[in-house]
Amino acid sequence: MSLYEFHSPRFRNLVLPNAELEVLGDGFRWLEGPVWFPDHELLLFSDIPNNKVMRWCENQISIFQYPSDFANGHARDCEGRLISCLHHGRAITRRELDGRITILACEYEGKRLNSPNDVIVQPSNGTIWFTDPPYGIKTDYEGGKQQQENPALLYRLDPATRHLHCASQEFTGPNGLALSPDETLLYVTETGGQFDENPEHHIKVFNLQDNVLTTCRIFARISPGYADGIACDADGNLWCSAGDGVHCLSPDGTLLGKILTGGTVGNITFGGRHLCRLFICAGTRLLAIYTNTRGIAWQSSG
Repeated sequence: MSLYEFHSPRFRNLVLPNAELEVLGDGFRWLEGPVWFPDHELLLFSDIPNNKVMRWCENQISIFQYPSDFANGHARDCEGRLISCLHHGRAITRRELDGRITILACEYEGKRLNSPNDVIVQPSNGTIWFTDPPYGIKTDYEGGKQQQENPALLYRLDPATRHLHCASQEFTGPNGLALSPDETLLYVTETGGQFDENPEHHIKVFNLQDNVLTTCRIFARISPGYADGIACDADGNLWCSAGDGVHCLSPDGTLLGKILTGGTVGNITFGGRHLCRLFICAGTRLLAIYTNTRGIAWQSSG
């Protein structure tokens, strides 16, 4: 099987013909939430069903946190602290630099959050955006069955006041998040109802100005499979997980090409030297490949 699938000549400038798809680790259950820490040259990622957050350094994988409260998505804030989405804990937390855990959000309008899924921190002002579908409380596999108290929403969180705002109600299953390099666009994946016969699958994009989301439109639909985790590169191209690997879309939504992994990908992030290495959470495997593009320095999260 060929590693790349080219849909536009532009994709040839974004990938490397001599770069191999590397298997960094295997034998997990379902990997999610990769986030890169450049100052420590390490990747953190979640093995959700195994209730662990794992740590990858060059040629070495170890357990970073167990139990993890079935953590899913992670991000790095402006002070280098780890922001995490907890399925079972139904909360957004921050790991302080001394190791203490601070709960930033666990309820909205007096009702418990569902199971926070993905999170991103806006660099210009530290605002935290996160999605809250009920996936982690619908089964015992990725958290544990609990009563849903809020609809599936997209939230905006002020880390200073910890005030939580509903940013959008336009989703059945809001999932992955990414910001454009200039912070004027917020991309959100819609993965629909977990047990719906024909769930809605697409990527939406919002205009973002002064912490307010305005115009919303469908940016793209991914096939095969659907987009879960997403990441922008420094040129504004959107890289997204899919049923056959990783797809790369131009800023206007055109499919440029694919990295074929031979199976479903859940999430991705850029990291490594110059942020040109794409880390890929591919089900039971952690993969990586060097590219000819760079991630956004502040957006090495998933």
